[in-house]
Amino acid sequence: MSETPLTPQQVLQQMLQHDKFTEWLGLKIDAVDIGYCKLHYTIKEEMLNGFHSIHGGVLFSAADSAFAFACNSHGMLTVALDVSISFTRAAKPGEVLTVEAKELHSGNRTGVYDVRTMNQNGELVAWFKGTAYRTSKKIELE
Repeated sequence: MSETPLTPQQVLQQMLQHDKFTEWLGLKIDAVDIGYCKLHYTIKEEMLNGFHSIHGGVLFSAADSAFAFACNSHGMLTVALDVSISFTRAAKPGEVLTVEAKELHSGNRTGVYDVRTMNQNGELVAWFKGTAYRTSKKIELE
């Protein structure tokens, strides 16, 4: 058991080792740091709803992944306490969406995060707000 805390990049790599959902969604991580994650993905046909725009569940899932990577970047196992999302604009197949999670507050056990999904024109597609609970369990390399 190492006493040296993991870097945000090491935590991300540990999380991605078993995260088949992120791989399946096609999320590409652009940056990770303490309390921060930025990723992007391209909307595929199988991500569409009955009105030929991205399904809200896909937007939620991608934002939730960015949230998880940002809040676990401290090296402690962190889980969601409360999240909500507002959908502000439709997005269509082929569009590239960027998701950016930023820590607004980090307390002893809780953190508050702002996660925004933007299209390639810089327009807000979805706004996800999350509160996380940081457990006492350290994330360790396998």
